[in-house]
Amino acid sequence: MTHRHFIIHKPYGYLSQFVNNQTRRKNKKLLGTLADFPEEIMAIGRLDEDSEGLLLLTTDGKESERVRSKKVEKEYYVQVDGLITPEALANLSNGIEIGIKGVKYMTLPCKVKALKPPPNFKERTKKVRDDRHGPTSWVSITIREGKYRQVRKMTAAVGLPTLRLMRVRIGAIQLDSLESGEVIEVNRLEI
Repeated sequence: MTHRHFIIHKPYGYLSQFVNNQTRRKNKKLLGTLADFPEEIMAIGRLDEDSEGLLLLTTDGKESERVRSKKVEKEYYVQVDGLITPEALANLSNGIEIGIKGVKYMTLPCKVKALKPPPNFKERTKKVRDDRHGPTSWVSITIREGKYRQVRKMTAAVGLPTLRLMRVRIGAIQLDSLESGEVIEVNRLEI
């Protein structure tokens, strides 16, 4: 069997799924509306509805496991509510306690840095609050794990709730200039 692979820029407001099998989600936007994907397609990892950016798709379960492993870095650019401090950067990079399904979990050490100047992303469909509500800052967080809403929980744990989250890199694959909603089919996922 020849497997198929796709690189997409998941737009804000979309679920990382293709089939809507829950009636409570019938008005949600699904990835399947972005392109004509094969029936066996699956997202490698997920981005929640409020998150944007790089998402890889495949029909190959072994490839999905390889990419989701702790061997592959995932980098996120995160706009947070407030000004990032050296102390917050250190706490994030050393690992921080978050909750996963009601259980306390210590995140693995990761790479964290303030982004100055901030990235120049296009406005998303639902505007992030404006500066009248206080300052915001951008931070790059690179992790090798992927717990449920992990990056959002990490920034909240240091008192800086996430306002906007954009995955910009998975291994060697970068979001670069891929437009929101754009889909590219590739022969292989060169991580």
